[in-house]
Amino acid sequence: MPPFALNPSRRHLAPLAATLLCLTLASPARAADDLDNKDAARGASVTVLKAAKYCFPAIVEAAGTIIAREETMVRPERQGLKVSEILAEPGDTVTAGQNLARLTLPEGGTIVVQAPVAGLVSASTAVIGAAASGRGEALFSIIARSEFDLVGLVPTQHLNRIKVNNTAKVRIVGAGEVDGKVRRVASTVEPNVQLGQVFIGITTNRKLLVNSSGRASITIGQSCGVSVPLTAVLYGAGGTVVQVVRRARVETKRVEIGLMFGGQVEIKEGLAEGDIVVARAGALLREGDPVRPVTAAAEAN
Repeated sequence: MPPFALNPSRRHLAPLAATLLCLTLASPARAADDLDNKDAARGASVTVLKAAKYCFPAIVEAAGTIIAREETMVRPERQGLKVSEILAEPGDTVTAGQNLARLTLPEGGTIVVQAPVAGLVSASTAVIGAAASGRGEALFSIIARSEFDLVGLVPTQHLNRIKVNNTAKVRIVGAGEVDGKVRRVASTVEPNVQLGQVFIGITTNRKLLVNSSGRASITIGQSCGVSVPLTAVLYGAGGTVVQVVRRARVETKRVEIGLMFGGQVEIKEGLAEGDIVVARAGALLREGDPVRPVTAAAEAN
């Protein structure tokens, strides 16, 4: 045998030693992964989702009553007339120039009272045979162009944030939800309650009732940021927290919340976009618990 030749048995051991060396170097990471996998297999199954960006509207609530924006009183131009025929009733929508009533002249003959503006007839005192004059009670009241306002009250601290032309959703008792837009913001507040008035113009073809109650949600801006469902947030003595999943284990993260809308809550601090969040956080999950995360989409399927 040559003096420097390897023993055949040692020559076969060289590749094996190199393999063992590689396994030894890689074992800490693999061991951690294996441990995580074993823990996940033992852990409870939880539904998770990714924290994502969402734009939240900033809303100010205003409660109040419905009023006519502009009301026109209709009377005859002279005295001594009597109502002989009524051609329009409260609740009717009329056009400008439409006949409302026919009146009898003292000397004989008749004249017709017409609507000076288009709109909704809100009230009438016309009675067949009753007297009508230019100085007495109005025969008809017309809400010009069928335009209404919600006169709402809002806390003083929000008045400066509300601007003319801010859009609003107005919920009216007996009429449902209609669109609105801020027309005017009062420059003073009620001293006893520290509430200010805001006038919201209502756009609708529905027949509204004056003095109906209503509530407006006024959009004054928006904030875009990371969001999670409301169900993912826990409120406790130690603050507001969200449970996230990292390496198949639960981590509790304290967060600062902001706006809420549509079942979502804005996370101003504490989470990053893409973090894996427990969809329904609860006291049954604690810091460090092993879990088996299941995405909401996978659970639905």
